[in-house]
Amino acid sequence: MRLDTLTSAETPEGIALALRPAGVVSRAGAFAIDLLIRGALMLAVSMSLAPFGRFGSGLALILWFALEWFYPVLFELLPSGATPGKRALGLRVTMDSGLPITPAASLLRNLLRTADFLPFAYGLGLATVLMRSDFKRLGDIAAGTIVVHVQRATLHGALPEATPAAPAQALSPRAQAAVIAWAGRSTRITEARLAELAHLAAPVTGVNGASRDAVLRLLSIAHWLMGKR
Repeated sequence: MRLDTLTSAETPEGIALALRPAGVVSRAGAFAIDLLIRGALMLAVSMSLAPFGRFGSGLALILWFALEWFYPVLFELLPSGATPGKRALGLRVTMDSGLPITPAASLLRNLLRTADFLPFAYGLGLATVLMRSDFKRLGDIAAGTIVVHVQRATLHGALPEATPAAPAQALSPRAQAAVIAWAGRSTRITEARLAELAHLAAPVTGVNGASRDAVLRLLSIAHWLMGKR
């Protein structure tokens, strides 16, 4: 059995997510990879601009500043939500809700690396990460972001167990597909959202109100529609 530290989040659609925060070791490894990449880029730029003397040195400093502060922001705003180092180790940055990081949040969490660096070698950031169960540094706390391990999507073909039952009225093909789709996502939706959606299907289930009975009835109908008679 693997010991995991999980944190839960709920999207606006009522989808319950289990996020696995990334700890010190994996984040340090990702930082080291990104540091090597930035160093290689900066070395290449410095060598290219060396023939231009003081002008080249000044331009290299400007490029170094942009690379140091906007390198992580650029990659975090891509669909992967991660720098090359984080992607190599299966990490990504998201909002606390599990949604993609926003530009403002990415900029804030990276600007606050200055505070995390204090007093030296990211001492304050390391202490903050070690004291929190979600492994957040100061920048993550202020921006409402979290670094998590990327989990591969899995298909949920099996429906929760329920006794098959016919619907209260004839259903169109579109309505049948909607009921089956709801049942297929039921293991990933919060109980409150499940009951709310089941209540909307009262004409189909014959059960009024957002209750556990309505949820079970709709699951029974889904099984019936899947041919389990």
